[in-house]
Amino acid sequence: MGLWSFWSFAFLACVLLHPFHPKFVAQAEITFPRIKDRFYRLEVTPPEARVSRKSTENQVPLKVDNSTKVLKPSQSEADDAPKPNNAQQEGNGAHSRMEAPIGIKPNYHSGHKIPGKKYGNISEDIQRRPSASRMLESANNARRKKAKRSVGASYSENVDRSISGEAQSKERFVETVQGVPSARAEYRRAGEEARGSNPRQSEPHLDTSTFALSGDSAHNQAMVHWSGHNSSVILILTKLYDFNLGAVTESSLWRSTDYGSTYTKLNDKVGSRTVLSYLYVCPTNKRKIMMLSDPEVESAVLISSDEGASFEKHPINFNILSLLFHPAQEDWMLAYSHDSKLYSSMDFGRKWQLVHDNVMPGRFYWAVMGLDRESDVVHIETRIAKGRAQYVKCRAPRCTEGNRQYLFPGHVDTNSLVVQDEYVFTQVTKSGRASYFVSYMRESFKRMKLPKYCLPKDMHIISTDEKQVFAAVQEWNQNNTYSLYISDSPGVYFILSLENLRTNRGPAGNLLVDFYKVEGINGMYLANKLVDYHIKTFITYNKGQTWALLPAPTADVAGNSLHCILPFCSLHLHLEMSENPYTSGPITSKKSVPGIIVATGNIGTELSSTNLGMFITSDAGNSWRQIFDEEHNIWFLDNGGALLAVLHAATPIRHLWISLDEGKKWDRHSFSLAPLYVDGVLMEPESDNHIITFFGHFSHRSEWQLIKIDYKGLFNRRCMDGDYQTWYLHNKGELCVMGEKQIYMKRRPGNRCMLAQDYSRIYSSEPCLCTAYDFECDYGWERQADGKCSPAFWFNPNGAAKSCSSSQSFLNSTGYRKVLSNNCKEAGRNIYSPRREPCRPRAPRGLRLSTSQGELSAPVGSNVTFMVYLDDGDSLRTSIQLDFGDGIKITYSNLSRTDDGIKHIYRTTGIYRVTASAENSQGSDSSTLFLHITSPVERVYLSAPIVAIRGKEANLTAVVWPSHPRTLTFFWWFDNSSEPIITLEGSISYTFQKEGKNKVTVQVASGNTVMQDSKVITVKEFFRSLLLSFSPALDEHNPDIPEWREDIGRVVRTALSQVSGVHVDQLLVSLYPGLPTTAELFILPDEHTSSEHNRRNEEALERISDIFVTALNQGLVQFELKTDIRIIVYMTQQTLAPLVDSNSIHSGSAMLMLLSVVFVGLAAFFIYKFKRKIPWIHVQTEDSHEKEPEVISTVGQNDAMSKVKLSEFPSQKELMEKELEARTRGGMGRNMERIVTREFPNCTNV
Repeated sequence: MGLWSFWSFAFLACVLLHPFHPKFVAQAEITFPRIKDRFYRLEVTPPEARVSRKSTENQVPLKVDNSTKVLKPSQSEADDAPKPNNAQQEGNGAHSRMEAPIGIKPNYHSGHKIPGKKYGNISEDIQRRPSASRMLESANNARRKKAKRSVGASYSENVDRSISGEAQSKERFVETVQGVPSARAEYRRAGEEARGSNPRQSEPHLDTSTFALSGDSAHNQAMVHWSGHNSSVILILTKLYDFNLGAVTESSLWRSTDYGSTYTKLNDKVGSRTVLSYLYVCPTNKRKIMMLSDPEVESAVLISSDEGASFEKHPINFNILSLLFHPAQEDWMLAYSHDSKLYSSMDFGRKWQLVHDNVMPGRFYWAVMGLDRESDVVHIETRIAKGRAQYVKCRAPRCTEGNRQYLFPGHVDTNSLVVQDEYVFTQVTKSGRASYFVSYMRESFKRMKLPKYCLPKDMHIISTDEKQVFAAVQEWNQNNTYSLYISDSPGVYFILSLENLRTNRGPAGNLLVDFYKVEGINGMYLANKLVDYHIKTFITYNKGQTWALLPAPTADVAGNSLHCILPFCSLHLHLEMSENPYTSGPITSKKSVPGIIVATGNIGTELSSTNLGMFITSDAGNSWRQIFDEEHNIWFLDNGGALLAVLHAATPIRHLWISLDEGKKWDRHSFSLAPLYVDGVLMEPESDNHIITFFGHFSHRSEWQLIKIDYKGLFNRRCMDGDYQTWYLHNKGELCVMGEKQIYMKRRPGNRCMLAQDYSRIYSSEPCLCTAYDFECDYGWERQADGKCSPAFWFNPNGAAKSCSSSQSFLNSTGYRKVLSNNCKEAGRNIYSPRREPCRPRAPRGLRLSTSQGELSAPVGSNVTFMVYLDDGDSLRTSIQLDFGDGIKITYSNLSRTDDGIKHIYRTTGIYRVTASAENSQGSDSSTLFLHITSPVERVYLSAPIVAIRGKEANLTAVVWPSHPRTLTFFWWFDNSSEPIITLEGSISYTFQKEGKNKVTVQVASGNTVMQDSKVITVKEFFRSLLLSFSPALDEHNPDIPEWREDIGRVVRTALSQVSGVHVDQLLVSLYPGLPTTAELFILPDEHTSSEHNRRNEEALERISDIFVTALNQGLVQFELKTDIRIIVYMTQQTLAPLVDSNSIHSGSAMLMLLSVVFVGLAAFFIYKFKRKIPWIHVQTEDSHEKEPEVISTVGQNDAMSKVKLSEFPSQKELMEKELEARTRGGMGRNMERIVTREFPNCTNV
């Protein structure tokens, strides 16, 4: 027994720690009864078991109480086993023990479409609920600490199967696939009933039979599928999962055609060597089965269309992690692969095609019938960057780039897309603050509006039932609690319903919220709230308008009076989601039996995890009775007409309890001759077969035992009209609930007749006159202590009435709005209903202009949507003008025409001043924003001199492609500086104070893009420079890129050094961008010469300069560019230099260049001499006060050379005269150098 206890607790740890997501399950999935018309998916994988074996040492010793327990009206006894920390819910109930990833997160843990976490922060979607997959874990789930009730993660439909297999190697699991979503099989360990009472055995009996799956005792996992409504076929897949290898190594497939009385092994039909890993069932046709082979052996799918009687195998080339079946088309499905790719099949898995890659796990959805035009539409969230995604809509068979729609403008947060009923949710986070958006009925997205200073840190969608959104919001000042907010129909305007909901985090970080929708009663919910550090359970009958504590029973299960007086003492219930799909969970209700709720809880000042008992209400929460003083798993049988209870304990059992009178009397029945460790219970609640199947084993080494129980013998006939009675739904005596009086029918207690599936539960319904109880405070209004609604301090109730744009009057809120789904009837004038008022002329006030995404930048060529809001004014008679800042303006006659936004495309980059103006006969108002239109920076080039004079300014320019006027930020880093110089212009003047090599780096920032370029500048006290030109052949091979210029410069420097004998360290050659190819030669002082001999160094540089001038003029400096192509280096503007290339092919070009120079020279001379006599030449007079244009030189020898006016440039004649004079003196080199420097003052900054 000690060894069995070890494995039992290991199973518990596996169940508790398995992370769940509501979309795909890599684990057993839960069926929700109200999802038949929604998305279905079956995915079952081995559950995670992240707990080491030593965790079994934490179990609490059994405490046995031999006192007799009284069950009225008959007495019976049961073993007093430890009361484990049960954190579960009946799948038929609507739970909001929800799971939450990022962004708005949907919570699905409820039968009424409560999603799992955010609408990512909305996060998994309710449509992801599995249709039929179940997992049973044979380890004992009841071995938990008695003193602590653990809250498990909700079942997720998105868990990677590779993770889910990390369970203890010797734990036993049964994964069960249940065909009908509403027919969820329940599963929980029951304890030994050894307290020796002899309760009266009722005469009706149960028919039982047991079948052992022989030969599979080593298999530690199993998946079970009941084919569905009134079908007798059950399929069981047992597997041996090797936790060391992380793979399934053996499998067996069993099939029963007689409701589980006998089973046949089908390994030969699927292939004796085929290892099966998963079982899926089509939710719209339970006869269709799909099984996956283990990808470690072979990657294939096995398909059956006859409930497993025959199979056909089809190979696939990807590993399926999860499936999503279409809600209406039985052959359509989506498959998510291990490499984040989404595939579709339109023939039930025979052929697959790629839909999209980079898909976020669990963020894809089939079309919602009646909302999406085509039934094969899929909604997808695709990852485009870290933390960023896109919402893509396309048709599954042809989701090519041209056929994709991007319905949300801009990017969204990853794991935030949720498509649920009429709504599409997504989230965008900017500057650390999240904004939530909703699309209602597939219309354009609108920002969700919460009270102004709610400032949400996190949001999770709980429910979208009845065209209304329930959301759990964590406000800026909340840490461990959330608040419940309720929306209007479009899901835009939210109001506070209940503060400080109890929440927890699951093992995977998923959010679990204590919120439960009662099935069968409109507007009835339960929630656990933190009040003065105590958790208390509250109930509402009007959809959250008012909340009240639960009244405690007047007596305990033994009949002893309880003195529990509200509000100091009340009944508190556990509302968590069931951790295991085969347990009933701590609370359960059923639509077919409205008003009956069975729950685990305690009586006192707060919710506790100790002293737990079972409580039931038959009148929708107005009064409660205690039915057990220990935890039990309780299910509804016979369409809700009977209750089944199994003790929740750690030891094997052989009895169960059944009640036919709403829990007033319980009959004990034996279902096994030997005590059985119950691993799970499978049933088909909506069918007429009255079959229950218990799964378990007699010992931890025994084979799987399947016990079929037929409870039809409890009934003697079908119910007739006389077998029913009526009861009135009420709230503490008030018969009007949700605006109407409702009378329900239910079977008379004690009648042993079978309920018909189609009998009507509602006998009559009559609307009531509306009262304050039927209205909640409108958006912007808050309920005061006296119960009235008044405007919040931040809200202006006299703001702009946009409805005035379509009529001469509008409905003005009185501060109240009718609770949605409330059916009260308004008679005469109602003080709570909106009043129709005439539109009075008012001057526009509070005009606001923004982009749809709140961004102040946009890419060039993109469609920018501007939104215009008016807080106050006559919107019908107020014209709106929008000036886009690029010369285009647009005017609208009234505000309503701008509701969908104003779109505009900017064709060029820049910063635009966008102005909105509102004007009417009473006045005007305006609003302005500055919009940055940018384009990606493709290339950055730093134009800088390679040599500069110490202590003199040098010009540096960052050239950017393409051009970005006024939209870039430049960061200039000089040598080892710790802080950059930041400019908005691409040019800067900088003075270098240190001789030697100085590295300059410029970084150009454009949005999120940063590019840079660097240059090394040599700084000297003085130097000499010569301008160089090249043979025209070099231009034909000039690609005009920096690397090419550097290489040519290095070759020229080497050639100059070889001709002159000057060491290459004293030479630098810089080629300039563009054509024709030009360069500048820098002659530097010898580094080994002392700086004290500057005069001597200058003379040495002059001599070297003369040598180079002579060599260049004589064509001695050459280099080979390619074979048969030699390039000659010339002195620029040197007439004695050869003008004809040594290559004859270029002689014509050289002659043409010579003639052009002569012509330009003559023209310049003519204009200079006769400019005052030419009438069309405007001459600036000497007494003009206008400043002459200046060109700043980056290289200069002295102050006189640093700045040169254009008017001081010598004419062509002067140049020739000075040239001849230099020849006669034999000093042509020095003067030519100075002339060149003056002629090209800014050459080094090109």
